[in-house]
Amino acid sequence: METSLSSLVSVLKRRFWPALATFASVIGASIAYLVYTSPVYEVKARLMLDNKQVSVSPLGRDLSQLPNRGPGGANPIANQAELVKSQRILQQAIDQVFSQYVSNLVTKITPKELKKDLTVKNIPATNILEISYQNQNPELATVLLNAVANAMVYESTEAIRQEARAVREFLEKELPQQRALTEAAEVAESKYRKSSGLVSFNEQTESLVESLAKVEDQERLLYAQLEEVNARLKAIEQLTGFNTINNAYVGGRVGQDEQLDKLRDKLADLDSELATVRSRFNENHPTVLSLLEERDAIRSLYNDKIATIAPNPQTISPSDVASDQLSQELTSRYIISNTEQLALAEKLKVLQRERAILQNHLEQLPIKQQRLTALVRQREEATESLKFLQNKLEEARIAEAQLVSNIRIIAEAQVPSLPSEPNKKVVLVLATAAGITLAIGIILLLEVIDNKLYDVSDAEVLLKLPRLGVLPEIPLSALSLKHPEQFLDDLSLVEPYRLLLKKLEFRTQQKLKLIVVSSTVSGEGKSIVASHLAAVSAMLSRQTLIIDADLRKPKQHRILGVTPLPGLTDVIDRDINLFETVQPTSIENLSILTSGGLFTNPSRVLESASMKHLLAKAATHYDLVIIDTPPISSCADVHTLSRYSEGLVMITRPNFTPKDILLQAGEELKELKDNGLPILGVVINGMTAQTERFYSYSDHSYQSLSKSLKRLSDLNGSLNKSVASGKSVLSRGSDDVEQ
Repeated sequence: METSLSSLVSVLKRRFWPALATFASVIGASIAYLVYTSPVYEVKARLMLDNKQVSVSPLGRDLSQLPNRGPGGANPIANQAELVKSQRILQQAIDQVFSQYVSNLVTKITPKELKKDLTVKNIPATNILEISYQNQNPELATVLLNAVANAMVYESTEAIRQEARAVREFLEKELPQQRALTEAAEVAESKYRKSSGLVSFNEQTESLVESLAKVEDQERLLYAQLEEVNARLKAIEQLTGFNTINNAYVGGRVGQDEQLDKLRDKLADLDSELATVRSRFNENHPTVLSLLEERDAIRSLYNDKIATIAPNPQTISPSDVASDQLSQELTSRYIISNTEQLALAEKLKVLQRERAILQNHLEQLPIKQQRLTALVRQREEATESLKFLQNKLEEARIAEAQLVSNIRIIAEAQVPSLPSEPNKKVVLVLATAAGITLAIGIILLLEVIDNKLYDVSDAEVLLKLPRLGVLPEIPLSALSLKHPEQFLDDLSLVEPYRLLLKKLEFRTQQKLKLIVVSSTVSGEGKSIVASHLAAVSAMLSRQTLIIDADLRKPKQHRILGVTPLPGLTDVIDRDINLFETVQPTSIENLSILTSGGLFTNPSRVLESASMKHLLAKAATHYDLVIIDTPPISSCADVHTLSRYSEGLVMITRPNFTPKDILLQAGEELKELKDNGLPILGVVINGMTAQTERFYSYSDHSYQSLSKSLKRLSDLNGSLNKSVASGKSVLSRGSDDVEQ
C-alpha cells in the first residue's frame, strides 16, 4: 500500500505541470465564460386545468368540461402543453407586450425565438402546467410569460365561446325548419279529424293492444313451461326406460302390490336354491325337479296376479316394475309430467285461438283510426323536438355571453432578482470536476505515451534483478574526477556509492575482487558510475584499478583526466607489460587502464586468452578491479568479460531508459543467469526529485545526515580543523553511518 501510494505521488510530481496547465485551462475557460456570458433570467408561471362547472347553463358546463382520456386517446394536459407553444398563442402574447412596451424595446421578439426559450412541463400527478421562460431582460421575460399565460386563458375562453356560437348558429338555422314541421303536423292532424269525423279510438285500440300483449306474454310463458316439462320427461325416460304413461302406471302399481312383492322374493329364493342344488345334482334329480315345479307354480301365480292389474301383462318387463321407493317416485313424476304436458298443450291451443281472435279484431279497426294515431304521434314528436331546440338555443346564448374557461392562472411570473444562467457555483464546480478529470486524463495519457523508466521498482521487475542501490544525480562540477574533491568531499554523493560497494561485497560469496559494469543502452551513466565507484573504493584505502573495456566508445580517460595511450589494446596486441601501461590518477589508491589505441575488431581483443590472463593478474595485484564495458544491447562483450568476474552490475537511469528495452534486456539477462553467468543486480543511477522521491534511510536522508554529523562535532568540540581536511572527517562520518 505504501509503495503504491509513493508511486502515485511520484507520478503526480512528474506530471504536475501538464496536469496543472490542463486544470488551469479549464478553470480559466470557465471563468472567461462567466465573465463574458450575458446573464439569463428565468421566470415561471403556473396554469391549472380544472373541470369546475362555473357556467350557469348546462351547455356551457358541457363545453368547459375537459375530455376524458380513454384507452389510446389524447391526453388533454399534453394538448394544452402543446397549445402553449403554438404560433397563435405566442403571437398573441408578443403583440400584447410589444404594443404596450414598444418604446422601451429595441428588437421585437419573434414567435420562433420565444418558443426556443419557452419550456412547458406537467407537474406529476396534477393538472398543473408550469411554464418557464428565459431572457436576458428580467422585466421583459416576466411580462412576456404573463402575457402567454393570459393568452392561454383567453384562448380557452374563446374556444368555449366559439363552440357555443357554433351551436347557437346551428340552432337558429334549425329552429325555423322544426317550427314549420310542427305546424304542418298540427294542420295535417286537424284536417284528418275533420275529414274522417273521428274523435278518439285510442282507448279501444290501447285495450286491444294491451290484451294482445298479455295473451302473447301468456303464450310465451306456456311455451317455456312446456319446454321445461318436455325436458323433465326426457330425463325421466332415459333413467326409467318408460315410453308410455300406461307402462309407467302399470309398473308403479305392480311395484306397490305387496303380494306381488312377496311372490318376487319367493321366486328369487327359489332361483338361488335351484342354482345351489344344480351344482350338486343333475337335472333329473328329484330335488331339482321338485324345485322346478314349485318355481313354475309361483311364476304362474305371479302372472295371474299381474293380469288382474294390467290388461296386457306381456308388455310389462321386469325393468318396468317400480319395486323400490326411488323407482316409484320417478314413476310418479313421470305420470305427473305427462299429465302436465297434456294440460299445457291444451292451454296453449286455447291461447293461440284467443290471440288469433284479438289480432282479427285489431285488424278490423278502421284504417282511419290508425292513420289518425300516426298523425298524432308525428305532431307530438315535432312538438318535443321544437321545445328541445328552443331550450338548447337559450343555453347556447347564455354560454356565449358568459366568460367561461377551464384554465386559470394560479401563479403569475415575478421579476427575478438573480440570474439563472450562468450559475457561478454550478459552473465552477463542474469546471473543477472537468479540470480534475482532464488533468487525470492527461496524466494517464502521458504515462501511456511515455515509455521511459521512472519508478525504481519497475527496473527490478523488468530486469528481473535485485536492486543494489539508488545513486543520486551528480552535479556537472563533480562528473569529472580531475578534481576529485568536488565529489569526495560531498557526503550526500559519496555515501550512496559507499553503500553500493558494501552491498556488492555482501552479494558475492567470496571476496569482491573483480566486477563488470554495464547498462542496457548508451547514455545511462555506466562509465560515470564505474569511475565514481572506483574513486570511493580508493578513498576507502583499497588499491583499485578501473579498466576501460568499452573499446567502441571509451570515456574513462576523459573522466579521470589521463592520456588514452597506451592502454588495454596495447597490452593485448603489442604484449606490453600491464603495470607499465596502468596510469595513476589524481585520487590516491586509484589506477586506470585506458582502452588504448583504436582497434578494428574489439571482440578479438576481449575474446583472447591474453585478456583472461590480464584480468587474473590485475585481480591478484589490486584489491578491486572494475571493468567498464559496452551496453549489453550493443555487443556481446559483457557476456565474455562477466565470466571472468564475481558478477555483472547493470546500470539503468530513470527518465531515460525505455521500458521495452529494459524488458528485452531482462529476458536476455535471465537467459545468461540460467546459463551460469554471475549477475549481482541493478543500480538506479541519476535519481532526482523530478524522477523519483529521494532515496533515503528510514528516518532521514543523506543531506540531514551530513548536517547531523556537523552538529554532533560542534557539540563535542572535537572539530577544530577546517573543512579542507575533508577525507578524514568523511571517513569518520562513514564509520558512524556503518555503526
